[in-house]
Amino acid sequence: MPPRLFVLSFVAAMAVCVPFGAEIRAAEATGPAQHKTTQSESYVIIEPLYASILDGARSHGLLLVELGLDVPDEKLRDRVNKSLPNLRDAYVRSLLTYAATSVRAWRQPNVEDIATRMQAITDRVMGQPGARVLMAQTAIRLTR
Repeated sequence: MPPRLFVLSFVAAMAVCVPFGAEIRAAEATGPAQHKTTQSESYVIIEPLYASILDGARSHGLLLVELGLDVPDEKLRDRVNKSLPNLRDAYVRSLLTYAATSVRAWRQPNVEDIATRMQAITDRVMGQPGARVLMAQTAIRLTR
């Protein structure tokens, strides 16, 4: 193939590919579709929390807690979003202790007690009240 024909075919191929590349970059810029529990601007999603249910040194199952935060104040909501790693760490630590000491495989966990613990942690980590804990689901999964 003569060099001139090679260059022309290369330029023609690039002209076809560039629009497709732009569409791909535009799709990547918008990011993947995100599932939201609610349309409320004040709702902050917390990923599910898990803790082992222990009896002595033996695990009997998992405690699952799903919750979110209602934060009407925009400035506090920004602080909450920036503090999510700290909040999750405090939630998981507390939930591990709670699951090991208070949850038993033969009875349902006390959702009100868990919500009270999570609210106290939220207020302490954020340094002020204003982010209200909303419990979505609490469940246990037993192992045999």
